[in-house]
Amino acid sequence: MKNGATNVMIGGEAGQGLVTVGEILTKSLGRSGYSVVVIQDYQSRVRGGHNTYSIRVSNKEDIFAPQESIDILVALNEETLDLHRGQLGSKAVIIADEKFAVVGKGALGVPFSQLSEAQFSNVAALGVASAVLGLAEETVAGVVSDYFGKKHPEAVEKNRQTLSKAYGWAATSKIRFQKLRPAATVRKTLVINGNDAIALGAISAGLKFYSFYPMTPSTSIGNNLAAASKKMGLVVEQAEDEIAAINMAIGASFAGVPSMVGTSGGGFALMVEGISVAAMTETPVVVVVGQRPAPATGLPTRTEQADLEFVLHAGHGEFPRAIFSPGSIGECFHLTRKAFQLAQKYQGPMFVLTDQYLGDSYQTTEPFDIEKLSAVKPWDENAPSTLPYKRFAFTQTGVSPRLIPGLTGHLVVADSDEHTEDGHITEDLSIRKKMVEKRLRKMEGIISEVIPPEMIGDDAPNTLLVTWGSAKGAVVEAAMSLRSPRRKVGVLHFSQVWPFVPEQFMPRMKNAKNVVCVEGNAFGQFARLIRRETGFHIKKKVLRYDGLPITPEYVLSELRQ
Repeated sequence: MKNGATNVMIGGEAGQGLVTVGEILTKSLGRSGYSVVVIQDYQSRVRGGHNTYSIRVSNKEDIFAPQESIDILVALNEETLDLHRGQLGSKAVIIADEKFAVVGKGALGVPFSQLSEAQFSNVAALGVASAVLGLAEETVAGVVSDYFGKKHPEAVEKNRQTLSKAYGWAATSKIRFQKLRPAATVRKTLVINGNDAIALGAISAGLKFYSFYPMTPSTSIGNNLAAASKKMGLVVEQAEDEIAAINMAIGASFAGVPSMVGTSGGGFALMVEGISVAAMTETPVVVVVGQRPAPATGLPTRTEQADLEFVLHAGHGEFPRAIFSPGSIGECFHLTRKAFQLAQKYQGPMFVLTDQYLGDSYQTTEPFDIEKLSAVKPWDENAPSTLPYKRFAFTQTGVSPRLIPGLTGHLVVADSDEHTEDGHITEDLSIRKKMVEKRLRKMEGIISEVIPPEMIGDDAPNTLLVTWGSAKGAVVEAAMSLRSPRRKVGVLHFSQVWPFVPEQFMPRMKNAKNVVCVEGNAFGQFARLIRRETGFHIKKKVLRYDGLPITPEYVLSELRQ
């Protein structure tokens, strides 16, 4: 156990129901008042291949990242024992079928064949694990009923019977494990993942059209939105490819509805011409890019932070953009809203840059206060009513009055070629220069709304850890471990990675004795971007690019080296 937290890993093959077990256990812990951080590790297969679902749990609000060492290993197959034995802590418990070669002081050989039919063995494992942790049976049974009730009501009673037998067996076994301490406070929380939060943030911002081609790890955003489409009045379209997806979103936005697309690096590569079309036609669109290891197909189901420079420079030509990089579930929600607000206000493409770890990671978070949140307005109600209407009128801010085709008596013209103020094609080079400058003036407004990096920990630290996006939790926990009366440690986390406002962070970086950049790629892309924009060279870096998420243990190990 690290910092009083317990790490439970469930391992097995795709198709064995380990995600079902993991999600039920996660929600049960959340309902019991515990804080959780979940990481899923799965191979790109429908069945087979080794998968894991890890739940780190604490009775306090002091965990923000996954943990590498294992305290409870739930092995649904024998391969899990072989692969993860080296990660077991000194007091770890193994829960596995008695027919496996389960040895060691903490080994629990469970007679699954006596507790359940083969198809319900995963629920039997859930019951034993829940009992070992000290969760109330009625709490877990309630989650089981909720989980299966709507889709498979006929399975609820059988699952609850299996759960009860597992609890009964666990009560008679000799378990040597410290049960979870009661939660400090049983508060009302949500247990959702990053993709859930992005979908909710988009709906709250006024999303009406979402198009996508399924691509891990962003696919569940579209699935979530499709499930809510009738209730929330959304149109969700699974396109034939990513080129169609981005162009559909641009067309829907041009017609007046707030629009978004989701993809990963390989799909985004196909969208970049459309990104330029959105910039030239000054059409709002939000693009979510869930990063995964590349080049090419890479590791489709693993995580990385290597698409920063790609998204920053995607699309031919020069035009303004903003890139947000959430570091928590709450930031996934609020930064998606911010992307919608900027897209509508400055009339162009805006980006949310996340990754497989954060997208699939379930965490406990405070319920979002949506009562005071407002949706974006897709057109300018104060646009001039005089003729002729100039969709791309030159203005001081670069933002032109926007009307929606068909909603007024005005003709709305747009073109992907360079154009005049009223939207018609031109090759007048003096107008071309003015149009470029008009579009770029929007950047001044975007810069005025940049979210400052968050400073966490000690001011004027001996060591300042600079990071961005999903690495936030791991770096914050590593800093907590490093901090002592004689060592001041701070974390500077960027939830917006473009554009930069150096005045917001350079004094802190210059005052720190030792600056280290922590990020999930091989080049140190964010450190390189900081140097390009400010001249400040961060020489020391902690980089991870093996497909696994950054953890506190990894950061501390690399810092020691």
